[in-house]
Amino acid sequence: MQPYDKNLKPFSRMLRSNMTEAENHLWYRLRNKQICGVQFYRQKPLLSFIVDFYCPKAMLVIELDGAQHLEAEHRLLDAERDKKLADTGIKVLRFDDRLVLTETDAVMDEIYWVMKARIS
Repeated sequence: MQPYDKNLKPFSRMLRSNMTEAENHLWYRLRNKQICGVQFYRQKPLLSFIVDFYCPKAMLVIELDGAQHLEAEHRLLDAERDKKLADTGIKVLRFDDRLVLTETDAVMDEIYWVMKARIS
């Protein structure tokens, strides 16, 4: 189990009940062990962050980015966050919200192949 800040737990619960349209759309395809038979968690606290989706077996985080993530400040924060997660062995996949909603099968294919490589 990865360490996390226990103070994030209430906030992660709140985020689970207020997911974005893109998060709901992807969650429908990730839940119930639909990919490679492995469990994903949503709005999961890891380290000092709350990640959108996490698969502990594959050590994989999936982040969905809205338009604000295109701004320079957000890009720097995202890169810093991704590096800290990578330092613990966790791979981070990032997808634009719009891509998740319009090209769901392509997103799912990429997730599948990364999962396959990481759990085999």
